[in-house]
Amino acid sequence: MSEQKQSANSHKVTIDRSLCCGYGVCVEECPEVFGLDEDGIVVLLKGEVGSDLFDKANEAAYACPQMVIKLEKIEN
Repeated sequence: MSEQKQSANSHKVTIDRSLCCGYGVCVEECPEVFGLDEDGIVVLLKGEVGSDLFDKANEAAYACPQMVIKLEKIEN
């Protein structure tokens, strides 16, 4: 039942690496979901977040100066 509840609150996380300038704000806000590669460009560590990480991932999306992070609710 908890698995079903979590998936109901899940969000897909996508990034546009071509727009990333490597500020690293996303990693500071949510290191569980975002990292940086050897060139300092964002990489996605988790492509889906539940309610436990949604707030942090959403803060990272809003804090990104280039707006490369998108969160989209997964409909069941």
